Amino acid sequence: MDIKLIIKEIITSFHASPNVDCIRRNIQLPTNIKKVITVIGVRRSGKTYLLFDTITKLINEGVPKTHILYINFEDERLLLNQEDLDFILQAYRELYPSVEDKDIWFFFDEIQNVTAWEKFIRRIYDTVSKNIYITGSNSNFLSTDIATSLRGRSINYEVYPFSFDEYLRYLNIDDNIHLPKNKALIINKYYDFLKNGGFPETIDVELRLRNEILRNYFYVMLYKDLIERYSITSTNILKRYIEKIADNIGKPFSVNKIYNGFKSQSYKLDKNLLYEINGITEKIYLAFSISKFDYSAKKRDASLRKMYFIDNGLLNTLTMGYSEDYGKLLENYVYLYLRQNYSSIYEQNIFYHKGKQECDFIIYDNKKVIAAMQVSHNVSDEQTLKREIKGLTEAMELYKLNKGFIITSEQEYTVINDGFEIAIIPAYKLFMKNEISFR
Repeated sequence: MDIKLIIKEIITSFHASPNVDCIRRNIQLPTNIKKVITVIGVRRSGKTYLLFDTITKLINEGVPKTHILYINFEDERLLLNQEDLDFILQAYRELYPSVEDKDIWFFFDEIQNVTAWEKFIRRIYDTVSKNIYITGSNSNFLSTDIATSLRGRSINYEVYPFSFDEYLRYLNIDDNIHLPKNKALIINKYYDFLKNGGFPETIDVELRLRNEILRNYFYVMLYKDLIERYSITSTNILKRYIEKIADNIGKPFSVNKIYNGFKSQSYKLDKNLLYEINGITEKIYLAFSISKFDYSAKKRDASLRKMYFIDNGLLNTLTMGYSEDYGKLLENYVYLYLRQNYSSIYEQNIFYHKGKQECDFIIYDNKKVIAAMQVSHNVSDEQTLKREIKGLTEAMELYKLNKGFIITSEQEYTVINDGFEIAIIPAYKLFMKNEISFR
């Protein structure tokens, strides 16, 4: 079948289809910025539905649906080469000759499946329309690659699995925690969320199927994003190393120590490979690292890293050891919350503190430390509370903070210790928008 006819069929089928109902995400894509809007993030986190939500918003604002050109490049009918991409413009113009180019809204989903896609996008932006939205899932579509390819023409947005408040929205649960009838249900769902994570497709799915879905996500990332792109032949070492990351959430992570452990088990490998894997897992949004805080970038870079995972459900599926370890699960998700709300693609502002004592998280913003916090599922035990306060007050004193925080699962009260105010707050409140801010 002629490729142009296939493209026409895809375009007209989209125009004839009903609008897609979407759960409102906390992130909203702009419709009034003349930049290429790029949406990046881990696989299956909801990037396509964010496009659909934006399309619905445009239609509600009065943009005719026929002015919107949506193509998903994972459609098996579209085995396009670079030279075939112009057929998209030709097909649309033949279908709608009266629509001016500048009034077309382009939505290209998973465009990284086409080689040299960025030249096509640049040409559209420079000569056709400034209304362009693109998504991609694998490591060919990293934010740094986009910035290089589109040379200042793009603005990037990161998409993660559902946050807790988005999870409640998906379940149609009233998130007003100030109503007693809601609070008990919200706390119950908080524990479900902490164990099962926020990948949209896995919500309200029975355990065995959920684990199967998440395991499939992991293997797609492992083989397509890591092994295929980076030609990593040591598949078993790669898998074992990622499992080591998952087993050591929130602990100082030594690549050298892991390397020596592999050597003692008679694995033949290059230590540089492990450092490379470490970097790649961050690029594909599988795992993230934070460094010890220091005002010196050189000292930060030289410090041991702590690792965190993209999703608690995925973490549980890979380890099966954290299912009831609410402390580790809470620390992992607090990191994800802080990353989404206090960091950006270009600037990572989350660190940990280590002096004589340790403090789980430091937030650095606008050239100063603005918050220090510990994470502990439960501080009812006196020794646990003392330990958390010691590390927290050391950080508060060093960074000249009057107030510090201990994030728990349910406890809420205030402690004054040596003149320092310490707010003990439940995580479900932290995760609700507009309840607590550290700025």
